[in-house]
Amino acid sequence: MDHLKELDRHFSEHREAHLAELNDFLSIPSISSLSGHKGDMRKAAEWLAGSLKAAGLENISIDETSGQPVVYADWLHAEGQPTLLIYGHYDVQPVDPLELWDSAPFEPEVRDNKLYARGASDDKGQVFMHVKAVEALFKTHGKLPVNVKFCIEGEEEIGSPNLPAYVEENKDKLAADVIVISDTGMQGPGQPAVCYGLRGLAGVQIDVKGARGDLHSGLYGGGVQNAIHALVELLASFRDKEGTITVDGFYDDVRPATEEERGEYGKLGFDEEALKKELGVSELFGEPGYSHLERTWTRPTLEINGVFGGFSGEGIKTVLPAQAGAKITCRLVPDQDPDDIVQKLRSHIEKNKPAGVTVNITEFDKGKPFLTPYDHPAIQAAGKSYERVYQVPTAYTRGGGSIPIVAAFDEILGLPVVLMGFGLSSENFHAPNEHFHLENFDKGLRVIGDYYFEVSSALSGAE
Repeated sequence: MDHLKELDRHFSEHREAHLAELNDFLSIPSISSLSGHKGDMRKAAEWLAGSLKAAGLENISIDETSGQPVVYADWLHAEGQPTLLIYGHYDVQPVDPLELWDSAPFEPEVRDNKLYARGASDDKGQVFMHVKAVEALFKTHGKLPVNVKFCIEGEEEIGSPNLPAYVEENKDKLAADVIVISDTGMQGPGQPAVCYGLRGLAGVQIDVKGARGDLHSGLYGGGVQNAIHALVELLASFRDKEGTITVDGFYDDVRPATEEERGEYGKLGFDEEALKKELGVSELFGEPGYSHLERTWTRPTLEINGVFGGFSGEGIKTVLPAQAGAKITCRLVPDQDPDDIVQKLRSHIEKNKPAGVTVNITEFDKGKPFLTPYDHPAIQAAGKSYERVYQVPTAYTRGGGSIPIVAAFDEILGLPVVLMGFGLSSENFHAPNEHFHLENFDKGLRVIGDYYFEVSSALSGAE
C-alpha cells in the first residue's frame, strides 16, 4: 500500500503543524446553546471554511439557515468514482461546571499524549481529521480517489433543528453514494469499531395535577388523591419487575437482531463482570433473554430520567402535594416510529391514570432509529482500513445512543451511512476535561486517508 506509506510520511512530517491548527479551531468557544456565543459560531464557521479552502476543496460556502450556518465544500473531479458526503459539526457543548476543568476548556493543552479542550473529541477534532486527510491526499497524489462533499453544521449539540430542512432543500447539492460520519467512538483503546446502527428517541414529560394547591396532610390525608402517589403508580405501570415494557403494542414493530448479528456480538468478548465493577453495581438489569450489548444496542427502552414534586427541603412538611411530574425517554430500534410510540404512551397513560388527578403530556425530542446492513461494501471497506492501520480486527457494532440527523439523512437522501469514529467513551465529551487521545488522532488520519482508496474500490466494483 504505497499510498499509506506516503500518507504516513506526510502526517509524521506535519504533525505539529496540524496540532497547532487544530488548537486554533478548538480555541473558538462555538457553544450553540448559548446566544451570547453567536459571534463565536460565525467565527468557527469561517475558520472551517478557510481550512477547507486551504486543503484544496472547492465551491466553499457558508450557507445560512434559520439558526447557525452550514459549511459546505466539495471536490468532484474523480470521474466514474463514488461520491462521499462527509458530515460533522463545529458546535460544542457548554463547559459548566468550569471549576472541574484542570485546564481552560478553550485553551487546548496536551497532557499524557491527550489533547484537552472542549470539542477535542466531539466533534471538532474528528471533523478536522477529514479535512487534513483530504489535504494530505492532494499533496501526496495531486487528486482524490473519490469525489467528496463536506456538510458541517453548527447545531448538532442542540438537536440539529434546522438541518433536515437544509438537507431537504439541497438534495441535489448533497447527492452522494454514501454518508461518512466521524462522531462516534471505538470499541475501546486500540479496538476500532464501525457503528452501523443507532437507536432512535422519543421523549415526553408527564405532569400530574390533583387539588388546586398543596393540602394539609392531617386534614385531607386519606381523603384526597396525593399527586406524587398518583405519579408513582403511573410510572410503575410502564415496566414489569424484570424490565419488560408493558405499554400495549410497544414491541409490535421491533425488528429483531439477526442470529448472525447476535453471534458477532458474542465474539466481541464483552466483559459484563468488569462493567459491573466499573459502574459499582451488584448486577446488571434488563429485558430477560438478552445480553447487555443486545439490550443496549438492539432493544428499545423506556427510562424515567427525572421526577419532581412535593417538599424536599430539610426536615419534613406534612402536605399532600398538588402537583408532580416526571421526564421519560424511550430509545427506539428499527422499525419503531417516534410518533407512534408517543401515541402509545398517551394511550397507556389515559388507560392507567389514577383517580382524582389530571395528567398532561408534553412531547420533547424525537429521532428515528437508523440501520445500514453491516455487510454493506462501504461499511466493510471502513473495517478494512481500520484493520490495516490498527493491525487488529474491526468490531461491527450498533450504538445505544441517538444522532437524530443520521436517521434524517437516511430518510431524506436514502443513502447508506458509515459511522467511523475515533473517540473513546472515557474522553469526557459533554463533561469537564474533554480530551482526545492523540494515538487515535494519528492513526485516524491514516485510516481516513486509506478509506478513501478502499471505498473507491469497494463501491466502484460493487453492483
